[in-house]
Amino acid sequence: MVGGEIFLSAFIQVLFEKLASRDLWNFALKKQIRTQLAKWSRMLEQIEALLADAEDKQMTNQRGITLWLEDLEDLAYDLDDVLDEFATEALQRKMMEEPRASASKVHAFIPTCCVSFNPSTLVSGSSMSSKIKDITNRLQDLFDRRIGLGLQNVPVERSVKAPQRPPTSSLIHEPSLYGGDGDKRAIIELLLTDQLSNGKVGVVPIVGMGGFGKTTLAQMVYNDEMVEKHFEMKAWVCVSQAFDIVGVTKAILESVTFQTCDFKALDVVQVLLKKALDGRKFLIVLDDVWNKNHDDWSNLKSPFNDGASGSKFMVTTRNRDVALMMTGTGKYHSLKRLSKEDCWSVFAQHAFGNRSIDENPNLVSIGQKIVEKCGGLPLAARTLGGLLRSKLTNDEWERVLNSEMWSYQTRKVRFFQL
Repeated sequence: MVGGEIFLSAFIQVLFEKLASRDLWNFALKKQIRTQLAKWSRMLEQIEALLADAEDKQMTNQRGITLWLEDLEDLAYDLDDVLDEFATEALQRKMMEEPRASASKVHAFIPTCCVSFNPSTLVSGSSMSSKIKDITNRLQDLFDRRIGLGLQNVPVERSVKAPQRPPTSSLIHEPSLYGGDGDKRAIIELLLTDQLSNGKVGVVPIVGMGGFGKTTLAQMVYNDEMVEKHFEMKAWVCVSQAFDIVGVTKAILESVTFQTCDFKALDVVQVLLKKALDGRKFLIVLDDVWNKNHDDWSNLKSPFNDGASGSKFMVTTRNRDVALMMTGTGKYHSLKRLSKEDCWSVFAQHAFGNRSIDENPNLVSIGQKIVEKCGGLPLAARTLGGLLRSKLTNDEWERVLNSEMWSYQTRKVRFFQL
C-alpha cells in the first residue's frame, strides 16, 4: 500500500492537533479525563513511530501488516469521532452556562466539524467512560501487536502541547497558482482599497481547510508587483498553533527593520514596533492563525494603530471563527476546491517534473484516476505527485490508485487537514 504511511501520518497529525486543543483540555479537566487524553497522546506517538517501518515491511509480511494498518485506520476515525463528540459537549455545556446568549452568538462558537450539534443531547458519563475504555484498549492492542509483526520504532519529533507544521516564508515555492487567479485578484482588490468604515487597520482573512492552498495564494499576493508598490513596509510571520505574542511581535519588528531584536519584554518590543510603523502604510501577513482569543488579538495589534490609512493584515486560517473574531465584520475570503483540470495540473507538475507526459500515456491515465480521488485538494495532488515522481512503473502507480486508504478518505475529508 504505497503511500499509506503518508495518508495515515496526515490523519494522525489531525488527531494530535485536536488533542492539543485548549478547549478540549479545559473540558477534560472538568470531566476528570485529562489522564486518559494524555495517555492517548503518548500511545499515538508510539504507534506513529511504527508507521515508517510498517510501510517498509508490508511487502514481506503483507497480510499481517495490512491488517494492522487497517485496524489503525478504523481506530483513528473512531478516535476522531470521539474527540468531536467531546468538543460538541464542551460547546453545549458552554451554551447552557450562558442561557442569555443569542442563538447567533452560540452558533459562532461551533466549529465546522461539529455540524451535528444538538443542545438536547449530552454525552452520558457511562457512555463516555465506555468509549474512553474502548479507545484505550485498542491503542494498547495495536502497540502490543508490534512485537509479533517485528515493527521497530522510528521516533517522530513532536510536541503534544503545541503541534507545529513546518514554518513558512514569503518566498514562492509553487511556480503557478492553478485555479487561483480569481482568488488572487479578489484578495489584491481588498488589499488595495484604502477606505475603511472604522478608520482602523484593515484585516483580510483567507479561510480554507488544510490543503486548500491558502499559504500559496498569500505568497502570490504578497509578491505581486501592484502590492509591492502599494505598501511601504511588509512583513511575513508564520504564527501556527502555538501563539506567542512576544515572538510574533519580534518577528514583525525584525522583518520591517531588518535588524535583530534581542529584547524580551513585550512592552519594549511593541514600543519599538510602534515607532517603526508610525505613519507608514504596511502589509503584515499572519500565516496559519489558530488562536480565537480576542484579548490576545487586541494585545497583538495595539502597536499598529498609528499606521497610515490603508494599512492591512492579511491572515490565513482554517477556522472561520478566527476570521470573524479578527475582522469584527463577518467578511472573509473563503477558498474552494480546485477543478479537476487544475487539480491535474498540480499533480502532473509534481509527478512528471521535466518529463514529457506524452511519453507516459499509461501513467497519465492512472494519474488522472488518482486525481479524481484527490477531491480538488491541492495539497493531496501535490503530495501524491511528489510521492510518485520517482515511481516509473504502472504497478507502483496502480498501488496508490487501488489503495484501501481511498475508501476512508471518502468518509472523512478532514483526512488531508495538515
